[in-house]
Amino acid sequence: MTRFDQLLAQLTRNRVNYIVVGGLAANLHGSARLTQDLDILYERCPENLQRMVDALADLKPYLRGAPPGLPFRWDVRTLQAGLNFTLVTQAGDLDLLGTMAGPGTYEQVAKRAEEVEVFDLRIQVLSLEDLIWAKRAAGRPKDLEVLAELEALRDDDSHSV
Repeated sequence: MTRFDQLLAQLTRNRVNYIVVGGLAANLHGSARLTQDLDILYERCPENLQRMVDALADLKPYLRGAPPGLPFRWDVRTLQAGLNFTLVTQAGDLDLLGTMAGPGTYEQVAKRAEEVEVFDLRIQVLSLEDLIWAKRAAGRPKDLEVLAELEALRDDDSHSV
């Protein structure tokens, strides 16, 4: 079970520049769908990569689905060499996205992200419009299934994050 509160606290306390995307973003916008992991879009500048490494080091990140014992070094060099990482941590599953289909990079998305309070933390969450765009652009069956719900939430005048 993913401890969203613990993962978000680690990232926020270490001043990592990130935006919550994916299932938790959908939940924060009102979706009733269950999510199993935390998906974040992160800034890829060297300083932020170092903050990410420091924030998650105690949670022992490892590649999700990789065979036990496969060498994996959690450091800035690894983050610079990759873009998207699916990790398992002691606080649960975490997906790091360097870019996302549709909305783009952290820098592009940050302009439209919304600030919310959750678990006594102020965090950035993908806007509902960008979430719909991302789900449509990803085109996977699980993403397409949630589109009708997200569009209904968007069209509901009482909706707010």
